[in-house]
Amino acid sequence: MCEGASALTAEQQSRRHHNMFLCFTLSLTVCVTAAIQAVSGIPWTQEKLSHRAITLTDDEIRAAVSHTDVEQLWQRDLRPLLVIRYPGSAGNQAVQEHIKSTLGSLGAGWEVTEDKFVSQTPYGPLSFTNLVATLNPSAKRRLVLACHYDSKYYPTQWHDLEFVGATDSAVPCALMLELARALDEELKAQKRSSPNLSLQLIFFDGEEALVRWSSTDSLYGSRHLAQKMALTPHPPGATDTNQLDGMDLFVLLDLIGAPTPHFGNQFPNTTPWLSRLQNIEQRLHFMNELTDHPDSVEYFWPDRPVAHVLDDHVPFLNRGVRILHLIPYPFPSVWHTFEDNEQNLDRATIQNLNKILQIFVLEYLNLRPVLPTGSQSAT
Repeated sequence: MCEGASALTAEQQSRRHHNMFLCFTLSLTVCVTAAIQAVSGIPWTQEKLSHRAITLTDDEIRAAVSHTDVEQLWQRDLRPLLVIRYPGSAGNQAVQEHIKSTLGSLGAGWEVTEDKFVSQTPYGPLSFTNLVATLNPSAKRRLVLACHYDSKYYPTQWHDLEFVGATDSAVPCALMLELARALDEELKAQKRSSPNLSLQLIFFDGEEALVRWSSTDSLYGSRHLAQKMALTPHPPGATDTNQLDGMDLFVLLDLIGAPTPHFGNQFPNTTPWLSRLQNIEQRLHFMNELTDHPDSVEYFWPDRPVAHVLDDHVPFLNRGVRILHLIPYPFPSVWHTFEDNEQNLDRATIQNLNKILQIFVLEYLNLRPVLPTGSQSAT
């Protein structure tokens, strides 16, 4: 008992020292970067165009992905989302509460705000609620991950069948929640040490058309939030910049969870970030960190242009925000059918994309995970 207690204390001290060193290094990097940008006269709204991500070492990648597990993702986050959740339904409200309680329980200290509004629909006025979680609201710049949490509405005659929208878009929501949970310690350190760059998670309500897709019957949540953010000064008190100016990159996740997805390139100006996802996939593949991922499988295709898809990114794109749209093409075969359920999801693909996305966020935010005691990271 005494030897074990002594060893534990030493390990805790080592981890604390490593955390202090990590925070010091991040702070120094931020200060140097800020000084260079101040000297060069680059406006903060343009820093996104020259932003450089770090590249984690193999040891750092292993340390990062060791914090996540597909079974936990499945039980804690995915299954609570696999309910009928069209706007205004009891399931929609339950999913809102699940998202808020999950993020509220984490040590990083997310600020979760509700964007509630009423919009005219084919069924009359209806209430909607977007959820916006910001790691550090005082940061000027944000990497944004987004998805919609509502499910498609089917009229009364179909109510003996349940459309739970597993790929559309329960899995993307679960991926975002698991990312926040798995990277909680790293994000807490980043919040303390990088005051000008943060992470923001957006969960949209009302993406689906209630009757038939049109400019007025679709994208209820994203249309409202994009307009609201365009009218909200950022930083507070600013006269010529708004919350959309603070978005470095808007990464929208949709229709994820079917086997062997192909993510093509919709927007040339964000090709480097799609290429980075491809690179992360390749690195994890060669490290044997991906499941059921033979050499013939490749998810990300930056060299394959695909047609634009109408989705929650459009109101932001129309206001000048840079978009990375992670939606597979072709769409999953179960799209908008009652077979878009848990039974038709592919666990290996979900876990693989879960790891890839977490590494992408760490590298974009210039975050290095704490290595286990005694482990050394190669440079």
